[in-house]
Amino acid sequence: DVWCSNLRLREPLSKRRLRTLKGRQILSCERRAKYLLLHLEGARTLLVHLGMSGNLLVTDERQKHDHVIFHLDDGAPLVYHDPRRFGIVLALTATQLKNCVWLQGLGVEPLSADFDVDLLAAACKGRQRPIKTLLLDGHVVVGVGNIYASEALFAAAIRPTTAARRISRPRLERLVDAIRTTLQQAIDHGGTTIRDYAGSGTGGYFQRQLAVYGREAEPCRTCGA
Repeated sequence: DVWCSNLRLREPLSKRRLRTLKGRQILSCERRAKYLLLHLEGARTLLVHLGMSGNLLVTDERQKHDHVIFHLDDGAPLVYHDPRRFGIVLALTATQLKNCVWLQGLGVEPLSADFDVDLLAAACKGRQRPIKTLLLDGHVVVGVGNIYASEALFAAAIRPTTAARRISRPRLERLVDAIRTTLQQAIDHGGTTIRDYAGSGTGGYFQRQLAVYGREAEPCRTCGA
């Protein structure tokens, strides 16, 4: 069964639509940008965005800011918890998924084969805006984010404020490699834990490896300056 609170998230919760998922087996799960997609029988998909403070956890503990509870067939409750209510929980048909406004116009995944120097060079061509701003544009590439953009630019020896159009192809090649390497290292280290992160209960520790982000006025890890 499905339980919903009466409070609005970024979009209103539809009890009627969410209850259409009742009895359908979860077939697969994937991620697109910051959206979690749980594909179910009957060409239905549960779309979840965690917002700034959301969690999707299997837990028997009930809390004040629980907004959706899915009761799985083994009795375990899958709970969407979101104190700030900036998240999204939608039940979609195949047609609704295809036309979902939240998924339109998203850029490529940075760890996919589609993210290469040709794509980045095309995105930079004629662009005066800073390269870091471009890397944070979800229409170009998704999921890099402020922390890893800063780290990758440092690793590639590119000043974040440099106009995108002024960066040569060889430097863009270095940047693509640096983004891939930085993200993979962060994944291997469990990510960079912030206050609202819960996960499995164990925080990530990539923040110990950060070279520049959050280290203003501290010595450079490369040259000591």
